Amino acid sequence: MKYITFVVPSYNSEAYLDRCIKSLLPGGEDVEIIIVNDGSTDNTGKIADMYADLYPNMVKAVHKKNGGHGSGVNAGIERANGVYFKVVDSDDWVDKRSYLTLLNRIKESVEHGDKTIDLFVTNYVYNRLDEGNSHRIHYKNVFDSNRIATWDYIKHFTVSQYFLMHSLTFKTDVVRRAGVKLPEHTFYVDSIFAYQPLPYVKKLMYLDIDFYQYYIGREDQSVNEKNMIRRIDQQFAVTRIVMNSYSIEEIRQMSPKLAKYMVRQISILLSITSVLCSLADTNEYTSKMKDLWLELENIDKSLYRQVRYFSFNVISTLPKPLCNKVSVFCYRFARRKYMFA
Repeated sequence: MKYITFVVPSYNSEAYLDRCIKSLLPGGEDVEIIIVNDGSTDNTGKIADMYADLYPNMVKAVHKKNGGHGSGVNAGIERANGVYFKVVDSDDWVDKRSYLTLLNRIKESVEHGDKTIDLFVTNYVYNRLDEGNSHRIHYKNVFDSNRIATWDYIKHFTVSQYFLMHSLTFKTDVVRRAGVKLPEHTFYVDSIFAYQPLPYVKKLMYLDIDFYQYYIGREDQSVNEKNMIRRIDQQFAVTRIVMNSYSIEEIRQMSPKLAKYMVRQISILLSITSVLCSLADTNEYTSKMKDLWLELENIDKSLYRQVRYFSFNVISTLPKPLCNKVSVFCYRFARRKYMFA
């Protein structure tokens, strides 16, 4: 039995893929590692094949035409055999001690017949290796560690806390039942992956371990500010997909606390999109942002009001010059403080 499938979407990753895969090998034959070579033009494919040859019972190499990060995740979802499903980006890695803790907890749960845990939540760490700095994101104030919980028992998230792909290990069946299929040739699709399966999660468990190690600092990284401005249209696309995924009122009837979190997630995405428009500072994106707000209002007027006046989004109601200055200042302050870019 494979307890976890790790999917590693990889594009021109020869400089760091080795570190990523080596960090996943301690799971032994209890895990499956699917390296998806997404049309790389360097030695990524050869490295993937090397590991598949060395560890035939653990590692699979998948070679495909370039379709972007989401396409790589989709390929992993289609092929996964593990009870649980985890995406690890090729430039990131996992902490060994935390990894074994998570794996042993999953094995214990499955082997004792308790297959009701749909999601494991763990901490992640932003690492700026060029500066020797790191910043840990935890959920100790949101969940009781190592206890099975439902959405009704979650507590309050702080400003810097929300679910990222890095913090989530879903049951594979949950991802499939949610119908997760990420758009191709699009960045920031991790926001979709971290959102769409949530209503299918009935029970979850938080482990207070620093499992995922997220590398920050490459110039070509998707969260680099210049790249984010250049790809604003992709941020709009992702935000629209999330906005249109569910009726929040239907979610609220099922679980008020989950609905509250999902409203918060939509609010954060709109905040990010708004900030990028302020950074771009063009009439074109000012107009597109107005259209996005109007679209949300047409989807759900109640949701629109909740999101429009969610903390940071209040700034967008200020006159344009002041709105731009304040939103850019807040974004750059948060970026320095929380080291997310």
